[in-house]
Amino acid sequence: MNIERGERTLNFKLRKFLNKESSAGVVFCMPFIIGFLVFLIIPMGMSLYYSFCDYDILSPPVFTGLDNYIEIFTADETFWHSVKATFLFAFVSVPLRLIFALIVALILVKSTKATGFYRAAYYLPSILGGSVAVAVLWRRIFATDGVLNSILGMFGLDTQFAWLGNTKTAIWTLVLLAIWQFGSSMLIFLSALKQIPRDLYEAADVDGANKFVKFFKITLPLLTPTIFFNLVMQMINGFLAFTQSLIITDGKPMDSTLFYAVYMYRQAFSFNHAGYASAMAWIMLLFIGLLTLLLFKTKKYWVYEQE
Repeated sequence: MNIERGERTLNFKLRKFLNKESSAGVVFCMPFIIGFLVFLIIPMGMSLYYSFCDYDILSPPVFTGLDNYIEIFTADETFWHSVKATFLFAFVSVPLRLIFALIVALILVKSTKATGFYRAAYYLPSILGGSVAVAVLWRRIFATDGVLNSILGMFGLDTQFAWLGNTKTAIWTLVLLAIWQFGSSMLIFLSALKQIPRDLYEAADVDGANKFVKFFKITLPLLTPTIFFNLVMQMINGFLAFTQSLIITDGKPMDSTLFYAVYMYRQAFSFNHAGYASAMAWIMLLFIGLLTLLLFKTKKYWVYEQE
């Protein structure tokens, strides 16, 4: 009797829950919640545990405390090479990408019959830029017998220069590829430019302001929230760059293009040091978190927020 009474109570509570309007929202959110837990929170928790272990994927993890972190900071020179290459790539490519994106957005803000085509053409590299096919194409362009050296040969210049084999030029080929992928930032800037009230420019025209004054006194201040958003997102993507380094240069020459994510990948799947790679992943997560926090702390000094 108690069992039947308990079943009836449970069924009554279940029907009552399903009859609530809020239950529909809970049901529709369940796929996201389950995916969030299974594919993000649980793997992150496992990664945090493995970062304190000697783990090679094939054998059970052995807890070693802070040994992985100590080795990373004190005994791994390649780690510091990867940090240097990643910092150089991110802090150079991201500002240049945003500058080019803003320039192109200013050009395309005026609507013409061909504006739609140009917007799609400029956005296309951002869709294809992270693909393996484009990385292979980029490698062929800068190869010793590639397109760039062939063009230089037409002008009587050195046609055997190793762009990808020189420590002074290899990283800049990857920076150039990153700058070429400015389409997503450009569309965001373009949308923000269209939200600026036209009467501000009309008032500036009445006061006799030229284009430069209108840009620096009206356009740029009102774009600072969008610049801030693009800066945060692109900076995070810059520190997580992977495909360019792996496919185009494979981290060579002399680790000058060995990005952090590529070195972490090698530790996990080439050297079977999954615990070591997990520790590297958490170091990068903490750094990106601190960098994002720093950007938000400086936001009040240069981002214009209209009340």
